[in-house]
Amino acid sequence: MAEAGKNNKILIIEDEEAIADLEKDYLELSGFEVHIENRGDTGLQEALNGDYNLIILDLMLPGTDGFEVCRKIREKKDMPILMVSAKKDDIDKIRGLGLGADDYMTKPFSPSELVARVKAHLSRYERLVGSAKEANEIIEIRGLKIDKTARRVWVNGEEKNLTTKEFDLLTFLAEHPNHVYSKDELFRQVWNMDSVGDIATVTVHIKKIREKIEFDTSKPQYIETIWGVGYRFKM
Repeated sequence: MAEAGKNNKILIIEDEEAIADLEKDYLELSGFEVHIENRGDTGLQEALNGDYNLIILDLMLPGTDGFEVCRKIREKKDMPILMVSAKKDDIDKIRGLGLGADDYMTKPFSPSELVARVKAHLSRYERLVGSAKEANEIIEIRGLKIDKTARRVWVNGEEKNLTTKEFDLLTFLAEHPNHVYSKDELFRQVWNMDSVGDIATVTVHIKKIREKIEFDTSKPQYIETIWGVGYRFKM
């Protein structure tokens, strides 16, 4: 079994810097990689755009409160969310858990208890999703997630709708990163046909894929054009 905390990234969204720093210190001592955000709005963006295994979320935050942050994270991602607050009212706990938080801790609490709960939730989450991850063949590269089994594609948590051949072409390139393929080769590999003058089909499909997965189609971060040769998927 992997060492506790190894390769696990934790996001702390907490406006009280002293508390956030203390939590960070204890988690890093346990081997976790930790990032802190002090506002709800910036914390939400970091949670949605980053690649975190668990989020520790304060309830009372400037910008956007913890309830709203929790709700919006849960719409896009399913990693454990541990909500913390100085508010002891059961109604807040019920609301937080109802919005998708996995646990609710009332301040003050011991940092060691926080670490123990983080480890427990990560272990439970890994057991729950482990079989599903094994069943579905997944390719994940810099925010791009391709589920080959379900034939679905996400970019930073947002699902993109690709046609059958767009999906096949993207998957083929992603499975062979840094390899340059000519249009003829891609046509043979993906369409299972000789090009016979139809290589423009590849160009059109590459253009459509870029429009769906790239932030800036003029500066693609995934599928790169090698002028005079073809295309390659950048790692």
